[in-house]
Amino acid sequence: MRKAILLAVALAFPLLLQSAEIPKVTDRHWTSKYDQYFRKYSKRFFGPAMDWHWFKSQGIAESGLRGDARSWVNAKGIMQLMPRTFAELKKKNPQLSNVMEPRWNIAAGIYYDSTLFIKWKEDRPFLERMRFMLASYNAGFRTILRAQKVSREHGFNGRDWESIKSVAPKVSKWREKETLGYIRKIEILMGVPR
Repeated sequence: MRKAILLAVALAFPLLLQSAEIPKVTDRHWTSKYDQYFRKYSKRFFGPAMDWHWFKSQGIAESGLRGDARSWVNAKGIMQLMPRTFAELKKKNPQLSNVMEPRWNIAAGIYYDSTLFIKWKEDRPFLERMRFMLASYNAGFRTILRAQKVSREHGFNGRDWESIKSVAPKVSKWREKETLGYIRKIEILMGVPR
């Protein structure tokens, strides 16, 4: 039964993206249960000027804010962290006690985002940098770095997300449709215009 529901949701996902009927992250449709953690760790790892709703949107895109979520590749919790990634993050943040505890899962996910955000420091507007960060979270930093290289090989500057999207099918070993859909879902949740 659960597999059938997940399959139905997966099949409907492109339709939801096209119709943009996903409620915004601030909508009462979404629980506020974990907002305190999204606020706290956004401020800790990004500073007070960062809108914490970006990370709540990411948590919704990753797991629907389900603390007990587990993926088919063994990613765990709200922010869908791989055990190896969580172990690496824990080395620098020993307080991260349990990947399945929502507080620490959210903290680890936002900390990981901050390390990716720093890597994309090349001159680009904030929204572009967020897209690169989120894409790296989903597909891996090296994958998006390869996409940037392919983009530049095809005459684009590689600093904007449109140039990455335009060459995405040409990037080897990248499930680009998943990543592009992931970015778009987060943008819809944040109310970013198309």
